[in-house]
Amino acid sequence: MKLEKFKEIEIRYGDVASWAIWADESDKPKSNIGDMDVLDPDRNPDLLASLNPAVVMVGLNISRAVSFAKPFMNFHDANPRGQDYKLRYAFRDTPYSGAYMTDLIKGLEMVDSKEALKYVKKTPGELERHIESFIEELEFVSETKPLIIALGRDVYDLMKRHLDESAYERLIRVTHYSHQVAKEKYRDDCLEALA
Repeated sequence: MKLEKFKEIEIRYGDVASWAIWADESDKPKSNIGDMDVLDPDRNPDLLASLNPAVVMVGLNISRAVSFAKPFMNFHDANPRGQDYKLRYAFRDTPYSGAYMTDLIKGLEMVDSKEALKYVKKTPGELERHIESFIEELEFVSETKPLIIALGRDVYDLMKRHLDESAYERLIRVTHYSHQVAKEKYRDDCLEALA
C-alpha cells in the first residue's frame, strides 16, 4: 500500500478501524497489545508492505466508550479485561495478517451484542445507513472485493441478510474473540473456519 492511501484511510477511518498487526508480546499474552508504534510507518518501515486490505475483519460494534489517543487503536485494547490479544495470536503469521479491521455499526457502544441487535431491530433505517456506510468503507479501503471475516455470529448474520454479495469475494464467520476459550483453541478454530 502506498503511504498516501494509508494516510487517507487513517484520516477517514483511524478513529473506528485498524489493521491486524500488533507488537509482539513479551512476558504475558496481553503485553504490548496497545503498542501503536507498530502501526506508525515512520517507526515501522515494513508496515505498508504488511497491510492486506484484500481481507477485512468485521466486528459488530465497539463494546465500550473509548477515546483513542492515536489512530487505529480499535482492536488494540490495552484494558486488562480486553481480549484483543487473541486476535493477535490467531492471525499472526497467517495469510490474514495485516487485514483491515472495522466494525459494521459505528458509534454504538454496547458490551452485550444482544442489546446491540435489539437496537438495530428497533431502528431499521439506522441499520440501512450503517450498511451503506460500510460498503463505502470497503470500496475506499480495498481495491478488490475483499474476503470478509465476520468476528462472531451476530455480525455474520446481519451481513449475510443485509449486505449484497456483490460487495465481497467471500463472507466467513469465525468465533468472536471475546469467547471464553484459550488463545490456542481460538487460533485453531479460526484457521479451521477459514480453511
